[in-house]
Amino acid sequence: MAGMFEQELELERKQSSAVPLLLIVVMIVALVGVAGYYIRESRKVLSMYEASDLAMAVLNAQGPALTRFHTGLLPPSMKPSDPNYRLLEKAGLLRLGKAKGKLIPVTLTSAGEKQLSEIAGVQKTRENDGTVSYVVPIAERRLLGVDKITMNDLEHATVEFTWKWEPNPLGEAFDISGPLVKSFNTWERAALIDDYAANFYHGDAKQAVISVAKSGRIWKIPQE
Repeated sequence: MAGMFEQELELERKQSSAVPLLLIVVMIVALVGVAGYYIRESRKVLSMYEASDLAMAVLNAQGPALTRFHTGLLPPSMKPSDPNYRLLEKAGLLRLGKAKGKLIPVTLTSAGEKQLSEIAGVQKTRENDGTVSYVVPIAERRLLGVDKITMNDLEHATVEFTWKWEPNPLGEAFDISGPLVKSFNTWERAALIDDYAANFYHGDAKQAVISVAKSGRIWKIPQE
């Protein structure tokens, strides 16, 4: 009887020591499960890195601010008398000659040639009428930072960000607050703003908001 009693005590001791161990194992499994859940959920949230990429994509899609002009013997239809040509002349890029009948000769200065060679993305096209057309980037939109990310649900988010214009040297001539644009009268300044890409290129930073959606594992800007 004594032997049987001792065996029962030993069995109870083993069982009592096994219970805490089992509880510890259960707690570890639960913690791992909870951690895994939060990791999975965190991957569903739009990250700051992803939001910055999306904001930059939106800015890049809008392209740079552009100025357009022609050189050669320009007819009235090309509007060589408009203020943008005189602005480019004041900036040292072009030279306007005396009218030959209805045609006005416009040539690129040596300083202008050098300046255009230093600007990426300049498009130069020789036209059938003998003139040369130029499309020149003068300022780009630069992302300053993502201000806020709002998760609307697990697959939709709103991104608020701030950006600012960054003009190149030619773009400085088109800055509304600069001396060259200010040298024109009110009507001419309005034309430069409305038609020829003059802007406050050193103005305050601008805020923008975009809506994004998740497609599979990738966040994208929905196509309208």
